Amino acid sequence: MKKCTLLGLLLLTFSAVSAQKMTKNKKAVQVSVEKHKAELIKISDSIWAAAETAFEELKSSEILASYAEKNGMTVTRGVADIPTAFTATYGSGKPIISILGEFDALPGISQKAQPEKEPYKEGAAGHGCGHNMFGTSSLGAAIAIKELMEAGKLTGTIKFLGTPAEEKFFAKVWMVEAGLWNDVDVNLSWHPGPQIEADVQSGLSLIDFIVEFEGQAAHASADPWNGRSASDALELYTTGINYYREHILPSSRIHYHIQDGGQVVNVVPDYAKLWVRVRDPKRSKMLPTYERVKAMAEGAAIMADVDYKISLVSGIYEVLVNRSGGAIMQKNLELLGPITYTPEEEAFGKAIQKATKKPEVGMDASINPLRETLETPGGGSTDVGDVSWNVPNINLSVTVAPKDTPWHSWAVVACGGMSIGHKGMVYASKALGMTAVDLFENPKLVNEVKAEFKQRKGDEVYKPMIDGPPPIPAN
Repeated sequence: MKKCTLLGLLLLTFSAVSAQKMTKNKKAVQVSVEKHKAELIKISDSIWAAAETAFEELKSSEILASYAEKNGMTVTRGVADIPTAFTATYGSGKPIISILGEFDALPGISQKAQPEKEPYKEGAAGHGCGHNMFGTSSLGAAIAIKELMEAGKLTGTIKFLGTPAEEKFFAKVWMVEAGLWNDVDVNLSWHPGPQIEADVQSGLSLIDFIVEFEGQAAHASADPWNGRSASDALELYTTGINYYREHILPSSRIHYHIQDGGQVVNVVPDYAKLWVRVRDPKRSKMLPTYERVKAMAEGAAIMADVDYKISLVSGIYEVLVNRSGGAIMQKNLELLGPITYTPEEEAFGKAIQKATKKPEVGMDASINPLRETLETPGGGSTDVGDVSWNVPNINLSVTVAPKDTPWHSWAVVACGGMSIGHKGMVYASKALGMTAVDLFENPKLVNEVKAEFKQRKGDEVYKPMIDGPPPIPAN
């Protein structure tokens, strides 16, 4: 019965959006984005150069917040007790449509805007996930909607959320807890990618935790019998994890990163530390694996005769897909058409593919059809998932790098600092803005998106996987 109801709902939505055309308000969105284009590119490039990591995005956050203020939006900084999180709003009443904007970088992958690997700043961070474009593009869309409201063409509230620390710690979890989406009707999001599509795939839920072992130091040669090695426990623990991999679900993942395994060779180490992550497409299947991996830490500590401590870092849900919203986005992508590239940009893309040992096929900015939603999609994780379990979410992917580019790598950083990335950013801004126009103009579409959200969520009660305040750096 539920499947039939959902199918009927989707057919109604497809019918409602099939007659979409390039209306005056959608044209106005494109005009606004083009008007702000030079400044948006400048903002994106400034964030690209700053390349600040989780909860340290002071410059990046302020650049975006100041531009929102400059364009007449009401900005509230430091929301959810996070210094680099902020909101920018305009308008009043319903509907309330929010747009997400990320701006954090990844450590250690600094790169110049060129297809040969060379750091922009040695040892620094880089935007290997394109978040310099993400936040900038989303704000451009929000400003376009604000201008339509200011002109009396739309009514309601537009809300941009500056969301830091997506790559580590997952700030949106604390922002959800602070109630920043409580009054929102529909949320819009996008992500830089190697293709253009209305994204109706989920992702992987995950949980992050730190395991620490404490033993007794001793001279590694003179009296090792007086030592209790924390690194022995660490090795026993990682060995256990690696044997356990054979017996977890094919869709599940376990990662770890050794952060401290001892300092010198001639001391029995009394301290060891590692960061562990467990994932699965379904939170309900991820949690039992997490409990098992936690229990293994105790076993390792017993075998090495040391103490142990587990500290929760954060955890996130899988994305709750909304195909009704995806259908609305799809029609706007088809209205916009594909991105076109210059011969120089195609050559840049092929050079990136050559450098990363991928087929040299160049850019792919065609409009992909709305795909079937896979039960186990694989891929990565995002704290947009937590937002999507609290408010209906419509997601988008837009080309900012050539086909098959390794993500979270120097290659994406290179593309994000030049015209290939700029074109994708501008395109995403238009697509988000045009989809927001549909939601503001057509209450029926909003109701259909919300009805699917309610049906897909069912009886699930959202429970954030955090313990305590956000881990803001002391400096």
